[in-house]
This record gives sequence, C-alpha cells and structure tokens, in this order.
Amino acid sequence: MTSVTSLTDQVHQHLATALTATLPEADADPLLRRSDRADFQANGILALAKRAKANPRELATQVVANVVTGDVIKDIEVSGPGFLNVTITDQAITRNLAERYADDTDRLGVPLAAHPGTTVIDYAQPNVAKEMHVGHLRSAVIGDALVQLLEFTGESVVRRHHIGDWGTQFGMLIQYLDEHPGELDHGDADVTGEEAMSNLDRLYKAARKLFDSDEEFKTRARRRVVDLQAGEPQTLAAWQKFVDESKIYFFSVFEKLDMEVRDADIVGESGYNDMLDETCRLLEESGVATISNGALCVFFDEIKGPDGNPTPLIVRKSDGGYGYAATDLSAIRDRVFNLKATNLLYVVDVRQSLHFKMVFETAKRAGWLNDDVTAYQLAFGTILGKDGKPFKTREGVSVKLEDLLDEAVQRATAVVRDKAEKVGLTEQEIVENGRDVGIGAVKYADLSTSAVRDYKFDLDQMVSLSGDTSVYLQYAYARIQSILRKAGEARPSAHPELELAPAERALGLHLDQFSEVIAESAKEYAPHKLTAYLYQLASTLTTFYDQCHVLSPDNAPEVVENRLFLVDLTARTLQRGMALLGIRTPERL
Repeated sequence: MTSVTSLTDQVHQHLATALTATLPEADADPLLRRSDRADFQANGILALAKRAKANPRELATQVVANVVTGDVIKDIEVSGPGFLNVTITDQAITRNLAERYADDTDRLGVPLAAHPGTTVIDYAQPNVAKEMHVGHLRSAVIGDALVQLLEFTGESVVRRHHIGDWGTQFGMLIQYLDEHPGELDHGDADVTGEEAMSNLDRLYKAARKLFDSDEEFKTRARRRVVDLQAGEPQTLAAWQKFVDESKIYFFSVFEKLDMEVRDADIVGESGYNDMLDETCRLLEESGVATISNGALCVFFDEIKGPDGNPTPLIVRKSDGGYGYAATDLSAIRDRVFNLKATNLLYVVDVRQSLHFKMVFETAKRAGWLNDDVTAYQLAFGTILGKDGKPFKTREGVSVKLEDLLDEAVQRATAVVRDKAEKVGLTEQEIVENGRDVGIGAVKYADLSTSAVRDYKFDLDQMVSLSGDTSVYLQYAYARIQSILRKAGEARPSAHPELELAPAERALGLHLDQFSEVIAESAKEYAPHKLTAYLYQLASTLTTFYDQCHVLSPDNAPEVVENRLFLVDLTARTLQRGMALLGIRTPERL
C-alpha cells in the first residue's frame, strides 16, 4: 500500500516551516483551507499576530519571504488584513495524482488512520416475526456505509444486528404453534424470504385473534412466556424456529439491499439473557440503581415527566421482568469487556434518543463507559412522503421495505431500458443495471442527507439522470469507461511537464481532496460528506468535458495521455467512493 501526502499537507508543511522561521518561539497553525481566490488560503497569521502583538499584514509579509517556492508552491501573496493566498504548481498537482494512480491497491493512496481503535456498530435491527418496513431502511443503509468507511480507515469494526427476538409476544406465538402443529412446517422445500415472512405474518394474525378472544388461551400463552424466560427446552425449540424463519426473510431483504449481513453478527436481545441478572445486581450494589415501587430504577435529576417528577430508566420491572434498558446495558458490558471496544456506535431512530441518553449515563455512572470508551447514538431522522408527512401507503400503514426496493428497481430498469438501444445493452445488462441503479438510488438519497435530518422519498427524482443523484454519478463513471474504450492505442499516462488548463487544475485539485474527505466522513460519522464530495467530483468532471476534449485529433499525444490519466483516476475515485457507500458502478449505462 502506498500512502500519498496530500497537497494540503504539503502546503501546510511549507507554511508551518516559514512561520517557525519567522517566529521561532511560536507554535503556529497556518489554518489552511481551500479557497475560490487561490488554490489555498491561510488564515493563521491573524491569531499569531495578535499573540505576538505585531501588525498582521507586516507579519504575513515576513512569512511570505520565508516560504520556499518553486517545487510545490508557485505563488504566494498577502491579501486583506493578513491572509495568505497560495497557488501551487501544475507539476505538483500532476505528480501528486500520479502517485495516487500508481497505488496498485484500491486505496488510491489514502493513508490509514494514525490511531485506529475498535468500534462496535449497532445497526439494521429488524424484529423477529415482523416484516421490515420503510422505517428500517435508514439504520441499515447508514450503518452499512459507516462499516465500510471505518474499515477503510483501518478501524477494527464489529458489526452487531440487535434484532428484536425476545418478549411477551413470543409466548402467544409459541403456544399457538404448539396447539396448531405444522403451521410453519414446509417440509424439505426451500422457501423464499417473502414466503417465510408471509407464513409468520399469517401465524401471528391467527394467534393474536385467538389471544384477544379466548381467555383460556391467553392464560396458556402467558404461562408460555414464563417457560421461555426459564429456558424450557420445548419452548426454546419453538422460539428458535421463529428466529430461523425470520432470518430467511431478513437475509432476503438485505440481499436486495446489496448488503452483507452475516449470521454471526446477529446478536439479538436474547443474546444477553444470561447477563441480565448480573447487570441488575451490579447496578443495585453500586448504588447506581435503586428499588422504587418494586422496580429497579435509575433516576436523573434533569429528566422529568409532565407531573414534574423525575422520569426513571426502569432496568427491572416490578413483576421481575426485564425491559430494553437491562438488555442494552448488558450489551454495553459485553461490548466493552468482552469485545474490547473503544467506541460504541448506535445507528438508531432519533425517537429513541432519550432512552439512549439515560442508558449511556447509567453506564457511565457504573464505570462501564469512561474516557477510554465512548458511546454515541447516530440519531437519524424520518423518511417522509412527497407530502412532507411520514411515508405511508394510501391505507395509512408503513410501506413494506421489499415493496419499496422492488418499485425502485422497476423504475430504474425503465430508465435504463430507455437508453439501452443507444448504448447497446443486452437484456441481461438492462436487468443488472436496473438493479444497481435502483438500489443505488435509494441508498444515495438516504446517505446524501445528513442523518439527523428528515428527507422526502421521491423515486422519480432518485432515478433522474440529472441533479444530485446516484444515477448522475454512475453515468459519469460509465461515460469515462466509454472514453477509455474508444481511446484505441492511447493509454492513460501522467505528464507533469504539461501546463494544465483551468478545468484540468480544478479536477486535479478536487481529486486530491479524497483522503481528507474520507478521514472527515469517518471521524464525524458523516457519509453525507462523502456523497457531497462525489457529486462535486462528477460536476467538476462535466465542466472538464465541456472545456477539455480528451480524444480530440487536435491534441498532442501527451495531452491525450494526460487527460486519459485524469479521467481514469476520476473513474477510480468515483468507483471507490461509491463502493464505500454500498453503491455499484456499472461499466456501461
């Protein structure tokens, strides 16, 4: 692997050296940033002048005199009250990009993080015996992108799918199945995920109807809950059947989403049953939790109910049952002490923010979270319909996730088919591209919005070839592949000796930012920053096409080779960036 020092870091080092030469005792940061007035602007002189009680413009002039120019920095000038505007050489841009291009891995010279840790990401949390709906989309898509981003930076990532596989409803389901054997028995025949969930849904509705109408069945079902919690073998076996049937369905949905979900990563609520009693004991013995009206509770002075009284986190109910808090606190113990996590990341709906705030504070009071181990909830917003209200069907129920994905693929396939004859796509390519475009469109629309914000789900816009969509980026990638196929004997090759046109410089400087954006997106758990970068990259490429013809017969051979090199590196950057978002890039579109 080859790590490439970005142009930003190179310019930063040149300016830092000049600052030290000007004021040896100063520990100064140039505060370098990209600028529309030059390639870079440094604003650090103002703060330094204030500390040194010097005139900022005069100090800036002294610093400029100590800057070494020629190799990296072409020109530097003082602007305004003491800003430094920096222009770098064309040769530095091309050389830097050539180093990225020469990296024979898929990293494009992006360095690993200096101090990686171990992050446990809790995401994609469906419920056993229940269909996944549109509300499950964001946790899955955002979580998967963060897994890819963090692993790319060198972080050790442990995936956790905290599925809802425990609770009182299973007593009802198990008892019904016990009294109606064969309801879930499909023999040796393989069933699709949709068929498995259809069977479960039918069973659940029948069990619920009987539970609500037959008091004797209700009593038997409640006794079955006690058997389940006690680990009675026959009851556990029936429960396991529900879990296994649901997993068939889960895996089919995640496969449609083009996500890898491994069975070993699915550790649901039931996975912490053996820890619940000890968790409660530790909290009570340490004084973090106290008994109130028979329940084990943790109180917070700043969290009060409508009556003005403190609202507790109930860890164990008055009837001895355990709630979500006990499970989540036990999961924290497991992730910190067994998995040795340094960071816990929960990709969970914003509506659960209060719960996690109380859980994290409880874990801190117990000493399970501290300065060495942090927990963070990436609280995501709601998916809205075109009317700005929570996305529902006309009947007012949540949209099934499978139905939503199928419709996205159908819409995208129609768009691909409309262009297929011009590109010369086969029927198989139309089907494959339709899937990649449709699923990519859904993912990109989610990821291009800051996680904390709501966004409107509009399939027509999502599969549009124009605007900030994944299709626009996929088309940009495919267009480059078309150019490379038409290049004949010409091959991409960097020519640092060439002077760059303005559009070439702009494309090169944007390509150089890839490392910075990856690091920032991973550190801030912000995949939307990567999508913004990729969209701007595709837009910059469009301007480049308008101003710089790649295969023009009027171009000298070295110009053709250099421009092929620029567009090929752009394609590789688009492909790598999109892959980190979980989106595929068809070769022809």
